[in-house]
Amino acid sequence: MRMQTKKTYTVQEATRKLEHYCAYQERCHKEVKQKLETMHMIPEAIDVIMVHLLDHNFLNEARFAKTFVSGKFRIKAWGRRRLSFELKKKDIGKVNINQALAEIENTEYIEVFNSLAEKKANSITGTDKFKKKKKLIDYLLYRGWETHLVYEKAKEIFG
Repeated sequence: MRMQTKKTYTVQEATRKLEHYCAYQERCHKEVKQKLETMHMIPEAIDVIMVHLLDHNFLNEARFAKTFVSGKFRIKAWGRRRLSFELKKKDIGKVNINQALAEIENTEYIEVFNSLAEKKANSITGTDKFKKKKKLIDYLLYRGWETHLVYEKAKEIFG
């Protein structure tokens, strides 16, 4: 049985590796810290690397929040509640969350919501109107759309 040696990194090597990691895709502080921990970096080295990444603009929480919100809203059609929840899970600050959410135009938000609701409503099969209505409501709430929007839309579609 051979001993498995774990790869070790100098601070410079780890810094270069993390610069690429952050340049490839926007990252939040939490993801970067976890990555460094899986690389078995000591806390002091993690702090040095994090400061370097921040100073050289590889890490920027406001930019991450805006990119995250824009992507998940446009691609996955998530509502503000889900977006906010997911960003909180990533330890993003309230100010950055609110700024990122404010970037979504209200008209576009409602358009995406209506189109998503209509598309889902048309895909629900079955004859029981109440079951169909419940499926639509559950689907939209799971995606993080505001309760009042969801219930108004369900009422409009299914009566």
